Order: sequence, then C-alpha cells, then structure tokens
Amino acid sequence: FQPIIFSSILISHHHNVLFCSLYLLISVLLPAWLYGDPRHVLYPRNSTGWFCGIGPNKDQPNLFYMNILKCATSVNVMASALNGLQCPTTQVCVAQCPSTFWAVGIDMYFKKPAEVFNQSVCVPSLNLSNTILVSPALLPFSGGLKCSNTINCVNLNLNTDFHAAAQDIVNGFNAKEIGVRIFEDFASSWPWILLGLLIAMVVSLLFLLLLRFTAPVMVWVLIIGVLGAGAYGIWHCYWEYANYKSASATITNVGFTTNLQVYLQVQETWLAFLIIISVVEAILLLTIIFLRTRILIAIALIQESSKAIGHMMSALVYPLVTFVLLLVCVAYWGATALYLATSGSPIYRVVALNSSQGDCSSISGNVSCDPQVPSCIFIKYNNEGLFQRNLFNLQIYNVVAFLWCVNFVIALGHCTLAGAFASYYWAFTKPGDIPMFPVCGGFIRALRYHVGSLAFGALILTLVQIARILLEYIDQKTRAAQNPVARFILCCMKCCLWCLEKFIKFLNRNAYIMIAIYGKNFCVSAKNAFKLLMRNIIRVVVLDKVTDILLFFGKLLVVGGVGVLSFFFFSGRIRLPGNVFRSETLNYYWMPIITVVFGSYLIAHGFFSVYNMCVDTLFLCFLEDLERNDGSLQKPYFMSKNLMKILNKSNKAQKKGKGKE
Repeated sequence: FQPIIFSSILISHHHNVLFCSLYLLISVLLPAWLYGDPRHVLYPRNSTGWFCGIGPNKDQPNLFYMNILKCATSVNVMASALNGLQCPTTQVCVAQCPSTFWAVGIDMYFKKPAEVFNQSVCVPSLNLSNTILVSPALLPFSGGLKCSNTINCVNLNLNTDFHAAAQDIVNGFNAKEIGVRIFEDFASSWPWILLGLLIAMVVSLLFLLLLRFTAPVMVWVLIIGVLGAGAYGIWHCYWEYANYKSASATITNVGFTTNLQVYLQVQETWLAFLIIISVVEAILLLTIIFLRTRILIAIALIQESSKAIGHMMSALVYPLVTFVLLLVCVAYWGATALYLATSGSPIYRVVALNSSQGDCSSISGNVSCDPQVPSCIFIKYNNEGLFQRNLFNLQIYNVVAFLWCVNFVIALGHCTLAGAFASYYWAFTKPGDIPMFPVCGGFIRALRYHVGSLAFGALILTLVQIARILLEYIDQKTRAAQNPVARFILCCMKCCLWCLEKFIKFLNRNAYIMIAIYGKNFCVSAKNAFKLLMRNIIRVVVLDKVTDILLFFGKLLVVGGVGVLSFFFFSGRIRLPGNVFRSETLNYYWMPIITVVFGSYLIAHGFFSVYNMCVDTLFLCFLEDLERNDGSLQKPYFMSKNLMKILNKSNKAQKKGKGKE
C-alpha cells in the first residue's frame, strides 16, 4: 500500500482528492477489520475462552482469579512452559466477586461438593452435583473431564494471607470509588464549569478585538517596562558596588565555593553585573531606536489583524472544525490499532510444572486438579500466518498514516484560514470587496485545488517526526549501554531533529499561505515564501517577537484570570445568593478548577492560533504588496492607510476619489 500512498502526491491537482479517502480505503481493506475482534480488549475472558459480560455470561461481567498468587510467581517457574507471562490459574466469570475466602478443611473431605463449594465460582463444565471431593482435587464420578481448549479443573485452596494484604490495598486506594466521587462533582458543578469556559471565550474574544485599539499601548508599555527594569538593575548594581567598595574581600580571596551568598558580598561581582546589564540595556535601547519603524509596522499589522477578524468572526469557529477532524483521526487510528492487536485467535496450551506443553487436543481421559497434572490455559493470540506475522509492521504503518493525517488536517486549517484572510487583504475597498463566507470559500478551494500540496507538506513533516520517534526509541533501548560520548552524540542528533522539525513547521506554514494566495504547488510556494521572508528577515523577527509577547500576555490574562476566579468560586470563597451552589457539596473542589483552567487554555489557544495565522497571512500579503505594487493606477497598494502612512506610501488613485479604508 505504501507505493500507492506516496504516488498519490504526484497525481494532478484535479485528482488529489483521492488522498482524503486513501487512508480510509486502505484501512477498510486491511485484513484487521476482517480478523480483528475488539471484544478481546473490551471484555475479560475466562479460562474456557468465553467473554464475561456478553453472550452466555451476560449477567456475569466480572472475572475471578482462583489463585492470583500464581500470577506473581509464575514468571520464572512457568516462563519456558507458557512461552509468555499469562497467569496460570483458573479464571471464572462471576456476577460479583466473592467477599469471603476459605480453604478446604479435613472435616470437609468426602462431603458433597455442593455442601462445600459455591457453584457460581466454578468453571461451567464442572457440575458439583456429579462430583465428589477427594483431597484437594475434584474428581468426576464417571466418564472423566475432557480438556478441549478449556480448563475443566480447579484448585480452590486460596491463600487467606494474600487476601488480607490485597484487601488492605483495595481499601487504601479504591479507584472506582474515587472515580464515582469525581463523577458526582462533575454532575453537580457542570453548569458552573460551562459558565467558566464561556467567560474564558468572551475574555479571549474581547482581548483580540481590543488589540485593534490597545496594541500600541501594550507594546510600548512592555518596551518601556523592560527598559525601566534594566535601568533599575543598573542602579541597584551600582549601589551594591558602592556599599562593598570598602570591603576587603575580593574574588581572589574567596576562591571557589558552593555558597553563592559569599560572591554577593564581593565588590567585583556587582561590578560584573553592572557591566553586563549596562551592555544589554544599551543594545536594547539601540535596537529599539533603529527598529522603531519596523515595530510600528508590526503594531499596525496586529491592529489590521484585529480588524480582519472583526469582519469575519466565523474564522474563530474554525478551530472547532480542526478539533473534530483530529478527533476523527484519533478515533480511526485507535479503532484500527485495536482491530490489529486483536486480529489473532486465542491459543490454549497444555501446561504443567513437570510436563511439556502441547495442544489441548492431546489430552484425553481423566484429568485431576493436581498442579502437577497437565491443564489447558490461555497462552497468547495466534501469530501464525502472513498477516499475523506482519502485525507489528502494520501497526507501524498505522502510526505513520495517523501522523500524516493529523498533519494534513492541521495543514488544511492553515490553508483555509490563510485563504480567508488573504481575501480580506486583497480586497481594495474594505469591507465592500470582501467575498461572502470567506472561510467557507477558503475551505472549498483548499479541498478542490490544494489537497496534493497539503499532503506533500504534511508528508515531509511526518518523516521528520518519525525520525525523532525512532531516535527516541533507540535512545531508550540503548541507554544502559551508552557512554558519555554516545549520549552526547544522541543529544546533538535529537537537538538537530527538533530544530529541523521547528523549521519545517515554519516553512510549511508560510508555504500554505502562499498556496492560498497564488494557488501554486507546495515546492514553488515554499521556495517563494522562504526567499520573501529572507529578504525581510528583520521585519520577520520583529513581528514574530512582538506578536508572541502580546499573545503570551493574552493567554496569561485569560487562563490566570479565569483560573483565579474559578478557585475562589469552587473553594467557597465566593458564594452566590440563595445557596444556588455550595462548595461543601464537592468531594474534590480542585477537579472543576483543573477542568476550567485546562479548558480555558484550550479556548485561548484556539482563538489566538487563528489570530496568529491572520497576522502571518497579512504580513506575507503586505510584503508581496510592497514588492509587486508601486501605488500607481495600474499597481495600487492594497495595504491600509496606517501602513502607508508609516512607510510614506500613497496611491495615486486616492487623489481621484478612489480611496479605500
């Protein structure tokens, strides 16, 4: 299948829609969907191979281990015989696990089994009414117990000491009980959790819209704050230097010590700090002076991005589409992996401590419950046959396809939003020339014309991610045998691959913007975007840093503010009138707080990712506008008046009454 997938990126753009259905088609045709049985994972199986909770055992959902100690002691004793780490003890489906444990006493010998044992915890093939109790073994009155892919014999001598220890563990940490309490907390507080998430959404939206008016103030306040902090640092270092001027201690006298407080009492230390901070402050001041125009351009683009989002609010909803598509990818990958993992039929073997293993069909006649006598137990799932032998390779293929699909969905979102925001920038008269439903239009164009290019870009990123995963796997497997040189080499390789992945993501993002603007293929778009950015590298750095700072403080405002508010509310420090909600009803008040904080971060990240994409798109459009147009009647500028004012540009068309916003 791999050659088919890789060749799909070379198909003409009219047929590139085949990629969207390729993974689905291949996975449907995979034998895993024919041989797989997810019930192996969803339901436990007893020793006879039947599922608990469905079929004949519909009313018996729990699995009972006769002697769970064997699960811990069988690793070394039975490993060679079992060819695996399966638990060599009888397992029975029961409606409810027994709460009392007992052992067979001497006075119980030769009694009727029905008077000693509970039939509900016996294997189905064992009928207590037709057996007698002999020593610790159950023997039939006549005929004999056949072992045919089942375990017909049980040893019901249970270890009471082990039960006591296990019961202490269960009582100390009952995961089911904790889960029920958490569910109760969510059931009683979910309206207020939704209200907290709604507040986070409103705050995020208001922050983005207000950047149109507050971006200049915020940027310059941050710049002045940084310079002011540097000036205070210079003054404080000089003050400390003057205080220790008469001190006799010097760096030479102190020497090397792990007590850092000693160095803070030396005059040379504060002199070094003073020089370093002064140099950094001078560099920052000169950088701001020489880059003031580029900072103004970055502020203007941020304001223009806020204005663009105000004209197409539907763009803020698109992250939900990406989220749903990613959920589909994860669910489909998980289902395929589950079917692959359960595609083999269960295999049972005859196992005993003093005998070799064989097929269950080799046992006939009477079988006792003596542990020295062969018994049939489940070993593993079948790995014979061409398909079963390649399950690992198919799982790897499934992971590669999953990463490819995830990267493709993200690329589709980038191209869709870039197309929408590009249509805003290249509208000469705003908002009159902005097309209707720009986000839907960008999505349709991306699916109709650019699927192959998006798939190719996603494939490049996927290959780099696979290389990182393989390197991490090699590092984990060889860590015990690594020397310092090997660790250093692996660390350098991982660092290089991390940088390469970041660069590929940056290049792909700008390539998708150029694809949305001009409709050219991925390679041409990536080359043009890279050259365009390199010709304006200083503007790129300034815009990127200014935007990152603003969005960082925006996320901090949303997540921190909503998190503090939810803490005061769910902890009971803020009470509503009328006892509408009381924090005393919560078992763990921190669970709603964590949910609100995590949800607020996701909401803020979704909104701000759209805004960041808008800034990047308008920036590339702005650079293209500067290089391709000159303000004449034939080639007018499409940038806003604010940007033209900063650059001292103008359109001749404006003098004849054809101006724009």
